[in-house]
Amino acid sequence: MKKPYTSAPLPFMGQKRRFLTHFKTALNEFENTKVFIDLFGGSGLLSHTAKSVRPDAQVVYNDFDDYHRRLLHVDKTNRMLERIRELVTGCTEDKKLPNDVKWSIIDYIKSEEAKGFVDYITLSSSLLFSMKYALNIQELEKSTMYNCVRKSGYNVTGYLDGLQIVKYDYKELFNKYKDVDKKKAA
Repeated sequence: MKKPYTSAPLPFMGQKRRFLTHFKTALNEFENTKVFIDLFGGSGLLSHTAKSVRPDAQVVYNDFDDYHRRLLHVDKTNRMLERIRELVTGCTEDKKLPNDVKWSIIDYIKSEEAKGFVDYITLSSSLLFSMKYALNIQELEKSTMYNCVRKSGYNVTGYLDGLQIVKYDYKELFNKYKDVDKKKAA
C-alpha cells in the first residue's frame, strides 16, 4: 500500500490534518461498517485517510469544492509554477515583487487561462501573503504579490485512489445514504 498523506497535497483552507490521529482511532471503532460518507469532503483528506485505514470499506467523498479538479490539473499547475520561478529569478525571496515582474506573471497566467483551467488557489499560495487566496485573475491583479514561489512541484499520486467522488448538497447526500446499513440488513 502507498504511504498515506498526512495533509492535502494541494493548498486548501481548513483541511482537517490536526484531526487525523483521533479520526484514525475512531475509524477502527466501526469494524463492521462498510460505507463511510464524508459529507463535508473539502480537500478529501479524511476520505483519503478513511480509505487508507479501512481499505475494505467504500468511501464516498463529497467534493462540493471540486478539489479533485485541481488535482487532475496538477501537471499544468506544476508547469506554470516552473515558469513563474523563472519570472521571479533575481527577486528577493519572501519579499514584495516589483510591479514589472507582477505584471509579467499576470500576463503569463492570462495566456494560460486562455488555454483552459488555472488553479488560482495553488498559484496564490506561491504569490500572495500567507493564507491569502485569489480565485480568479481579477483578484490576483488587485493583490500585492510576493516571491514565496514553491521550489518544487506538487505530487498528488494516489491521493484519491479508491474513493467514490460525488458532488451533492450535504443534506441530499445524507438522505441518500442514511439507511444504507438498514437496506443491507433487510
